[in-house]
Amino acid sequence: MLAAMARLRAAGVPDPARDARILLAHAAKVDAARVTLIAPEDIAPEIAERYDQLIALRAVRVPVSQLIGAREFYGRRFEISRDVLDPRPETETLIEVALAEPFARVLDLGTGSGCILVTLLAERDAATGTGVDLSEAACLQASQNAVQHGVADRADIFRSDWFENVEGRFDLIVSNPPYLAAAEMAAVQPELREHEPRMALTDEQDGLSVYRIIAAQAQQYLSAQGRVLVETGWTQGAAVAGFFRDEGWAEVAILPDLDGRDRVVRASKPG
Repeated sequence: MLAAMARLRAAGVPDPARDARILLAHAAKVDAARVTLIAPEDIAPEIAERYDQLIALRAVRVPVSQLIGAREFYGRRFEISRDVLDPRPETETLIEVALAEPFARVLDLGTGSGCILVTLLAERDAATGTGVDLSEAACLQASQNAVQHGVADRADIFRSDWFENVEGRFDLIVSNPPYLAAAEMAAVQPELREHEPRMALTDEQDGLSVYRIIAAQAQQYLSAQGRVLVETGWTQGAAVAGFFRDEGWAEVAILPDLDGRDRVVRASKPG
């Protein structure tokens, strides 16, 4: 494992020790906590070969979640592929804010892996929800995760360009939209730029276009006491909150993540 760590470090991987450990556990099909108990002489040739292949792919910055096919999010394991954005820990802030108030019906715009929608339904076993994404492959991935976590009978997942094919009203609308500006893409980590779906990362404009759409259109899809929660980049809170205020939303607030950075904008349907 020391050689693998050195190779990842030389490739500029941010946390080579962690990734080498996780990938060895995956290659050996053991829990990551047991990796330190595996002596080099105990590694079978087929495991060593598989491990070398995983390290080679990680060295060219393929994300760990894609190599092992899964990512932990809010205490659950979600299946991940190149077709969806890798769930981020900061998105758990949106989950916490959503669960702080009751809801019976939720709409997830740009559902991706389905991690937000599936988590909310798993945490609220009386709720139903809809997830939409422009990517058909993402819809299939989200549907798979809904089945895996036992919420498929309460989740309706289909292709839609934001609100285009959405019908009905919801108590809660959530979204983690693409918020990187096109000009920012050249500077992002290779894991994102080269291996995750570009359409989930940038709107190819200023990174704010989807927030304008949601602020302008979401009221007609909300119940009387409904609310909207959107994840933002840490510098975008004030701008996004301004879009909602300009559209007449009530109780607009900017909420921080665990690191104290602006992360979620909340807005209520005006009375």
